[in-house]
Amino acid sequence: MLYLWIKALHIIAVISWMATLLYLPRLFVYHCGAPVGSQQSETFKLMEKRLLRQIANPAMALTWLAGLYLVWDGGWYTQGWMHAKFALVIAMSAFHGMQAKWMREFATDQRGRTERFFRMVNEVPALLMIGIVILVVVKPF
Repeated sequence: MLYLWIKALHIIAVISWMATLLYLPRLFVYHCGAPVGSQQSETFKLMEKRLLRQIANPAMALTWLAGLYLVWDGGWYTQGWMHAKFALVIAMSAFHGMQAKWMREFATDQRGRTERFFRMVNEVPALLMIGIVILVVVKPF
């Protein structure tokens, strides 16, 4: 029964984490269009910081903790599909780290990237998610 509760927690954490990974680049797109020092820019800074620190970081931590428990308890660590999933989750975590870096740049009014860049990278977590879901559901190898 504990396994099922941890699995539910994992799914909830993943959904929360994915929501933030998909929303933060959209905030960056809008932030690019706000003049430096404007009230709008300062509001975006606050929104980005709160989203990352209060939702994304805890959701990622819960995703990892619950996921590692499920892998261990389910004995999935020997499966090829789990190794591939693990690689994609590491990539997702790296993307999370990049978003934190971009948030810190915006916080200091560094704007080295364009709206177009953030529109394009907004697709990265969705593509990783598709791969992860296919691996977990289909278990192709």
